[in-house]
Amino acid sequence: MILTAHQPAYLPWLGFFHKIILSDTYVILDEVQFEKSSFINRNKIKTPEGYQWLTVPVSMSGYRTKSILEMEINNSENWNLKHWNGLYRNYKKTPFFHLYSDFFEAAYKRKWTNLTDFLIYTMEFFLKELHVETKVIKQSHLHTKEKKQDLIIEICKKLNADKFVFGALGRNYAQEQTFKSNGIQIYFQDYQHPVYKQQWGEFMPYMSIVDLLFNLGPEKALEIIMKDNLDKKTLENLLNNKLL
Repeated sequence: MILTAHQPAYLPWLGFFHKIILSDTYVILDEVQFEKSSFINRNKIKTPEGYQWLTVPVSMSGYRTKSILEMEINNSENWNLKHWNGLYRNYKKTPFFHLYSDFFEAAYKRKWTNLTDFLIYTMEFFLKELHVETKVIKQSHLHTKEKKQDLIIEICKKLNADKFVFGALGRNYAQEQTFKSNGIQIYFQDYQHPVYKQQWGEFMPYMSIVDLLFNLGPEKALEIIMKDNLDKKTLENLLNNKLL
């Protein structure tokens, strides 16, 4: 079985979904430490002036000792109205915005308190729109004890996974021999960002998934995400034949 794992992320970029698509199961790392200024609670959308950050404010008191699961949204700021207005103002004229406006307007009107709940709610919506059938499991349901690469090995063993997909940054800490000695083959994602039709000027990569969905719609989005990139069947063949 092919497994991947990643922290929950706000309005994730395309490569986030590619990694999930390559896998049989995706584990949401909700019990790892929250990282300040990361993509856990923020992402970028395109505007006529360039890109704009949308950040979900969180209560930062003691964050260095808190897991993502423990992080609460700071609702003293009117962030949800700001984010909805940002999407509406910048994407209302895109071809497919009308398909998603009701969902996002309603999502931002809800009173969210726990960050993870909000992130998983929106992520599940994106996976459904992309027709991704990868199984999703929360780390907090697995009762893990380890950290860093030992955590990944522990999760693989708990779920009987013999293959694991890392993001490109996994090369910085994952020791291939350690995984091999535990009977786990690993693959480091090498995502080639596609170019697609956007509004306003030159193409800007690394925007949120909403940029792709609003501009090209659900039927084209998955095709664009996978363009010039490894698919699951090819990855399985490469790993089974030990060509990676």
